[in-house]
Amino acid sequence: MTRDRFLPRLAQTVPTLLLVSLMVFGLQRLLPGDPAVVLAGDQPDPAVIAEIRHRLLLDQPVAFQYLHWLWGLLRGDLGFSWRIGEPVAALIAQKLPVTLQLAAMGFAVGIGIGIPAGIVSAVKRDTAWDWAANVVGLAGISVPNFWIGILLILLVCVDLGWLPPSGYVPLTEDWRLSLATTVLPAFVLGTNIAATLMRHTRSAMLTALDQDYVRTARAKGLGERAVVMRHALRNALVPVVTLGALEFGTLLSGAVLIEQVFSIPGFGKLVVDSVFNRDYAVVQGVVMVTAALFIALNLVADALYLAINPRLRDA
Repeated sequence: MTRDRFLPRLAQTVPTLLLVSLMVFGLQRLLPGDPAVVLAGDQPDPAVIAEIRHRLLLDQPVAFQYLHWLWGLLRGDLGFSWRIGEPVAALIAQKLPVTLQLAAMGFAVGIGIGIPAGIVSAVKRDTAWDWAANVVGLAGISVPNFWIGILLILLVCVDLGWLPPSGYVPLTEDWRLSLATTVLPAFVLGTNIAATLMRHTRSAMLTALDQDYVRTARAKGLGERAVVMRHALRNALVPVVTLGALEFGTLLSGAVLIEQVFSIPGFGKLVVDSVFNRDYAVVQGVVMVTAALFIALNLVADALYLAINPRLRDA
């Protein structure tokens, strides 16, 4: 049954990625400006522009350009960035670990704050704890991340001097300095995720606590802690897992502003620079990798469903 559940999902990935490739390729061609002119410099020579257009296949029909890029994609070739002078796959290999580290730390912050807060809010329904958790959660969703980041830089980095205000050091070079440069942006990213997870966890827990199996567990004399953690939470986590997988994917693709604020050379900064410089190959490669990661995260969420609630294996 598990295989029958996952095989259709895997089959859906092919048309999904194909549709994404069509969209990213087509929409980029609607952007104003000529990438050949951008690459040619401030005083472009017509001969140089013509040569660049020929190398980038911009003098060919759009359908031919797409099929050429798609054939390379199927062979694992994401293209070449003429602006930077490196293969797109190499650029992604350099930048993706940075954003993955930042997203993983931010996600850990979101889970560590959001899920416990949602549980407490549901268990302490209509109390001061519930009211405070909802106010903080609403504030976390409403306040822009970049504004929180700027305020924390001024307070924690400038006034108190506890952490460096910007930059990034890889984990392989100095793990302590790497954590010091990423803990603040990760916390900023995690606050928004925490607020979202808190509200959904609270809603799912309230629904679970009103179910018959919870009342039966209480009637059998189980302690409130066991009822909440072993019975209600296990079932309430199923929709939260879905949200968590999507939110982690959002962190990977939505950390653009935070990476700009904290000067972190990650995925987001690479995309922004590539869009402004009409570096089609880089944008297309980044979007395809991000789409593949989203699909992988959804498959992971399906696997977690079965681990959390074994009854779904026979569904």
